[in-house]
Amino acid sequence: MQFDNASGALSVKKSQAILTQLKQKAGSLNILQKHLELEQEINPDNPLVLGNHVTLLQDGPSTYIAMFAAIRNAQNTINLETYIFEDGKVGDEFAALLLDRQAHGVQVNLIYDSVGSLGTPKDFFKAMADRGIHVVEFNPVNPLAPNSKTWRFNNRDHRKLMVIDGEIAFVGGINISNAYSSGSVLRRKKRKSDPSFGWRDTHVEIKGPAVAEFQKLFLNAWQRQDGAPLTQNDYFPQLHTRGNEIVRAMGSTANDTTNPIYQTLLSAINHAERRIHLTNAYFVPDPQLLAALMKAAQRGVDVRLILPSHSDSWIVFNAGRSHYDKLLRAGVKIYERRGSVMHAKTATIDGVWSTIGSTNLDWRSFLHNDEVNAVILGSDFANQMETMFTNDLNQSNQIDLTEWKHRPFTSRFKEWLSRLPEYWL
Repeated sequence: MQFDNASGALSVKKSQAILTQLKQKAGSLNILQKHLELEQEINPDNPLVLGNHVTLLQDGPSTYIAMFAAIRNAQNTINLETYIFEDGKVGDEFAALLLDRQAHGVQVNLIYDSVGSLGTPKDFFKAMADRGIHVVEFNPVNPLAPNSKTWRFNNRDHRKLMVIDGEIAFVGGINISNAYSSGSVLRRKKRKSDPSFGWRDTHVEIKGPAVAEFQKLFLNAWQRQDGAPLTQNDYFPQLHTRGNEIVRAMGSTANDTTNPIYQTLLSAINHAERRIHLTNAYFVPDPQLLAALMKAAQRGVDVRLILPSHSDSWIVFNAGRSHYDKLLRAGVKIYERRGSVMHAKTATIDGVWSTIGSTNLDWRSFLHNDEVNAVILGSDFANQMETMFTNDLNQSNQIDLTEWKHRPFTSRFKEWLSRLPEYWL
């Protein structure tokens, strides 16, 4: 077992001493060690980084407050990568803050997805570019766009990542959109962009040595999209210990057959001993993930899924529901979140392994998108995740197998129809 910290890779002896301390603190010592070893084995070139402070952020309002504060305090660079950058109250506030920091000598670099931000006027981004912000449109819909050397319409940048001064990283499921401005409160409005249409989502703020790994992911994406040469700002400052969390930065790219986010999640599920608690917005599992969840439940692991009770995607929602019968028969417990649109992508396994990010449990995230997740190892943060999971559970309805078997024919037909194109969903 070997760790990294603010000074780089630790020796084997020091790593073993750290592991001993973690065991004494965790209580679940054998489980923690197993998950640490699995993490290192599945991605040996991706460091497990010590010394981080991780703040759990729930819903848009609290996340935006934290992001706005970090932007206002930026002194050197702001790197922002997002699927949706929507004009409107929230987007305008983001743009104004970014332009203000750019005017004060902070270099802002922005990657936005062409499909995710399709409804945002081009002039919105041009206004930022005209005032010095470096802007990249990820895989433009227009095949004649300057950075469309290889036109890949189906490959999208679904990441939500912001790195401030190389010292603070924000990662999770929250886009820049009015949809998140009211948090988890749902009122009877149906427009996705309506601020009264409450969305339940999760993000994290990370400070410490692991931020450098998230910075690398952004700069790699910038280079792959032929972004303009970046100015000689210090993107990798000397980082210091900020807390006690072990963090691994996980990035995936479209058509990567060794998708590290998928592989590490599948490994954690396959080796779970006690519980698997997953919360996800778009659930269309491939056969491997489906089998892993069912086998875990059959060997006595408490497997619980919190999924949406309604969604902005009719076809994804029904494709996911088409798998309920098989999962329920295997002993997996399924709950549907009421009162808001569930958009979070989180997992907690065995009370020691946690992840938060942009990755859904569907074919699109695993095959067609660029995604980013943070994996956090340790019981302290996992306890916070379990508290959040319990709160969502209390606002969810459990799906009963007996009742599910008697659902209407129309529901079954929708599920069957939605399953046909699930590879592309």
